[in-house]
Amino acid sequence: METEKGKRGLFYIFRVTPASCEQKSRYALAIRANSREETMDNDKIDQHSDEIEVESEEKERGKKIEIDEDRLPSRAMAIHEHIRQDGEKELERDAMALLWSAIAAGLSMGASLLAKGIFHVELEGVPGSFLLENLGYTFGFIIVIMARQQLFTENTVTAVLPVMQKPTMSNVGLLMRLWGVVLLGNILGTGIAAWAFEYMPIFNEETRDAFVKIGMDVMKNTPSEMFANAIISGWLIATMVWMFPAAGAAKIVVIILMTWLIALGDTTHIVVGSVEILYLVFNGTLHWSDFIWPFALPTLAGNICGGTFIFALMSHAQIRNDMSNKRKAEARQKAERAENIKKNDKNPA
Repeated sequence: METEKGKRGLFYIFRVTPASCEQKSRYALAIRANSREETMDNDKIDQHSDEIEVESEEKERGKKIEIDEDRLPSRAMAIHEHIRQDGEKELERDAMALLWSAIAAGLSMGASLLAKGIFHVELEGVPGSFLLENLGYTFGFIIVIMARQQLFTENTVTAVLPVMQKPTMSNVGLLMRLWGVVLLGNILGTGIAAWAFEYMPIFNEETRDAFVKIGMDVMKNTPSEMFANAIISGWLIATMVWMFPAAGAAKIVVIILMTWLIALGDTTHIVVGSVEILYLVFNGTLHWSDFIWPFALPTLAGNICGGTFIFALMSHAQIRNDMSNKRKAEARQKAERAENIKKNDKNPA
């Protein structure tokens, strides 16, 4: 009896009625309507994302950038193509996304002045304090690069390679847009960090004095020295970016070593230096005009020159012959395939 009751219960649970069929059909229609709406939304998103697009030979042919080292003529070209792929993504990003990321990077760069100032106070009189103090300079770069925030000097090589590959007015315009937005965001972020260091009750007088000393050491340079030192730092940052694809898990070690070298050489950097000099402006030690000249303009020009006109041009030049060889190999393969097709057509099995 219990077994029969159980069977009846199962029958009532699973039996198909007109009402249940109607409910199922309504449910199916609702799912279809939702899926249509999602498809339309996705199409809108795709249309919006396609508004900004880098011009390249791969996109014209409907292909992706080849980054597989085994399929390319040299390892240098594999690194070049990997960085160019990243550069295209950055050039196509939304302007507001770039701006907020750049502001975050400017704020993060305050960590370099913070660490260097604290080390200066706490390590005073300790043997090797110069080396350890300048290690603090690396902190901001570690945060910015590992967090994938927008740093202007990184984009002097990453975003430039797509333009060198196909130097059209559209690509140049995208590069100028990226540089302008990221530089503005970096300066805004460093300004906020410098203001906070000066006006918020965080640091003692010794640390504040260390901040002033660090900034004044930068301002001892003449405009020509600012420019020359910035070329070195721009070149080193570009070298660091070039090393990333091969660094793998050792990426953070590369960041520390390369940016530590920038600090040890007393070179100038437009973003880190902006925190240091803007602190002096908010402190009342310098006027606003001193930030623009002799610091910002010569340093900015030097960073661009070192990162773009020296490193990026040289790195692109070394693989141009590889690129032409690759095109020749592709053309040869196409010709061979075409000949094989003709032979097969003439001699059918």
